[in-house]
Amino acid sequence: MKLSHFNFNLPKELLAEFPAENRDESRLMVIDRQKQTIEHKMFKDVINYFDDGDVLILNNTKVFPARLYGNKEKTGARIEVFLLRELNSEQRLWDVLVDPARKIRIGNKLYFGDDDSLVAEVIDNTTSRGRTLRFLYDGSYEEFRNKLTELGETPIPKYINREVTAEDAERYQTIYAKEEGAVAAPTAGLHFSKHLLKKLEIKGVNFAEVTLHVGLGTFNPVEVEDLSKHKMDSEELIINQQACDIVNEAKGKKKRICAVGTTSMRAIESSVSSANTLNPYEGWTNKFIFPPHDFSIANCMITNFHTPKSTLLMMISAFCGHDLMKKAYDEAIKEGYKFYSYGDAMLIL
Repeated sequence: MKLSHFNFNLPKELLAEFPAENRDESRLMVIDRQKQTIEHKMFKDVINYFDDGDVLILNNTKVFPARLYGNKEKTGARIEVFLLRELNSEQRLWDVLVDPARKIRIGNKLYFGDDDSLVAEVIDNTTSRGRTLRFLYDGSYEEFRNKLTELGETPIPKYINREVTAEDAERYQTIYAKEEGAVAAPTAGLHFSKHLLKKLEIKGVNFAEVTLHVGLGTFNPVEVEDLSKHKMDSEELIINQQACDIVNEAKGKKKRICAVGTTSMRAIESSVSSANTLNPYEGWTNKFIFPPHDFSIANCMITNFHTPKSTLLMMISAFCGHDLMKKAYDEAIKEGYKFYSYGDAMLIL
C-alpha cells in the first residue's frame, strides 16, 4: 500500500482540544472484524466485551514535562526546547528539538528560569530541528532532574491551540503511568478510570504491563510514498517475564488479548518468539507496522482516532483491514467523533 491510501480530510472542529469531563465517558466506536459491523457506545461499555481470563496489555510509561522555554544568550530570544531523550546522565547530555531552529548553533548557550538557574550549551546539530544539549547545573543529578520538572511543562500536542492548564498535568497521563520517560502519552489509555479498571479486575480480566517510552517518532509524518522506505525513530522498550507469563497463558487458553493503544501493540510485536508467544525484552525498537502484517499476540485492540498519513493509522489499517478502517473513519467524521489525543476511542474486535 502507498502513502496516498492513508489521506483523508478531517474537519478542524473534530480535533479534541479538551478531554472528556470523566475519563470513561468519551465515545467508543466498536468494530467487529468478523461481522464487519460498527456500533456506537460509551467507553465505559468496554467492560461488556471482556470476560474472566481475558488480558489487557497496558503501556505504563509516564510522560515527563518535556517542553521548556529558555532565552538565548546575548539576544534574549525566546527558544522552545523539547526534550526527547537523555543520552548521558553523568554529562547531562540530551537530544532535543529547538524552535526556532535557525537561530540555534553549536556553541550557543540557553538560559532557563527567571533566575537563569539552569543553563544549556549546544554541542551538536543532529537534524534540521534537532540539537544535542549539555546542561550546566550546580547540584546533584536528582536536583537537576527536579529542576527540569520544575521548569518544564506538560507536552500536550502542538495542534491543541491553547495554553497548558494545571489540569493537563494530570489528564495527559494514564492512571496506571509509572515509568517516567515518554514525551507523549499513550493516549488510548487515557480513557480508563480507576473505577473502570477495578470493575474489569473484579470481572476477572488480567492486566499485563509493558513499558514503551513514546518518542516523537511515533508522530513523525510519513513522507515517502513507498511505506517500506519509512524509518521509525527508536523508542525504549521493556517487557518483563511477568507480563509474558500473563499474556502467554491467556494465548494458550485462546482468551481475548487486547492491546491498549498502538504503543502497546508495537511493543508486543517487537518481541515475538518463533512459536508466536511473547518474549521478555529490554532495549530499543523501531518497529513499523503497516499493511500487510500478521499480528502474533493480540486479537483485539483499543485505540484513538489518528491523523491522516500517520504510522498509527497504518497500523490500524493492518489490524482492522483497510476497507473496514476507511468505512469506520468515514462514519466517525459523519457522527462527529473527536480525534487525536483527547478524542474518542475505538475498540477493534
